[in-house]
Parts: sequence; C-alpha cells; structure tokens
Amino acid sequence: MLPLKRSKMSKRMVQKLAETMSKQVSHFNKAEVGCLIRDFHVLLEDTRTVSGLDRWKVRSILHNTFGLTNDTIMDAVFRTFDKDNDGFIGMGEWIEGLSIFLRGTLDERIKYCFQVYDLNGDHYITREEILQMLRYSLRLPGEEDPYDGIKDLVEITLKRMDHDHDDRLSFEDFERSVKEVNHVLEAFGTCLPTTSRVETFEQSVFQVQAKH
Repeated sequence: MLPLKRSKMSKRMVQKLAETMSKQVSHFNKAEVGCLIRDFHVLLEDTRTVSGLDRWKVRSILHNTFGLTNDTIMDAVFRTFDKDNDGFIGMGEWIEGLSIFLRGTLDERIKYCFQVYDLNGDHYITREEILQMLRYSLRLPGEEDPYDGIKDLVEITLKRMDHDHDDRLSFEDFERSVKEVNHVLEAFGTCLPTTSRVETFEQSVFQVQAKH
C-alpha cells in the first residue's frame, strides 16, 4: 500500500493558520504555533492517515521524545489530547494539548493529570484504577507482577487523598492533595515530561525550525 499523498502547506498558509490558532492557545506565541504546525505535518508524514496522529504514533512520540514508559498512562494521555474522541489527534488538538503538557500552569496540570488518571472517564479515580496504573509503573523488567505488594501502598495513598471519605478520589480531592503536597501531582504514574525533555523538544522544534 502506497503512503497517502498530502499537499504541503505554503509559508503564507502556515502564518495565517498560526495567527488564528495562537489566539486559541494559552502558552505559545504565533511564531511557536507556526513551528508546531510545520512539525505536526512532518509527524503526519510517518502515518498512513490524513485524519491526524493515531494511538501508536502518539505512543512512540510520548516514549521516545518525552520519556513516558507506561502503556496504560500513554493511552490515557492520548485520550486526554483527543478531545473529540475520534481516535486521532488532529493538529489543533495536538497543539492545544502540548500547551498544557509542556507549559501548563499548576491548575492546568492538576486538571490534566486527573483526566489522565481517570481511566474510564467517570470523573473519579478509583482504587482499581490506581492499582492498574501503579502495577505497571512499579514493575521492573524480569520481575513478577507487583500487584499484591502495592495493595497496601494504594490503600494508604487513597486514604490520605480521599478528603471526603467516599472511598474514591474526586477532582476536588486530587486538587486539594496536590496543593497540599505538590509531589503527588504524578502520584499514579509519570504523565508529564521532565524539564530537560521539554527543553530538548522546544529547542529542536522552535529554535532549529526558526533558522529555516
């Protein structure tokens, strides 16, 4: 099967689109949005669809570029970016998602992390979801499934974060816990890139492309 052909965007088209999109995105200026538009089209060249980035392509980017390793978490990040739930991340969704992923405020990152950890989208993080995420985050190559060993850890964590004592974490529970103890933001698995990963990505996309 031959790759699908795509028409390349002219510099004028990129600039016009960047001007519009930069008004809709919080943390990127017009020039940066233009760079991200061009980069998105490069990423799209590696896929067989014009609809957007599929789950496998996004997994590859999250792992190789941003250092995420947990498949469950990466699939949840994909779902969080895919606002219209069509199974693809379009250009607008990608750039809007990256604005939080790379440069989000604490409040924005709290909301993002909660959405990632809410695996079934019912607006609560349950004991079962925490177990599912942690059993893969804490498992080392060659080791047995740590399920039994982390059950106590999950119970302790749930008890400390469940402020309304309903045996599950609402957004309010999660937000309050993070603002009390910031390091619990990614308590259930890494879903944000490190500072060094962000700097490397931004340098490659913004600084290198700006020279061309």
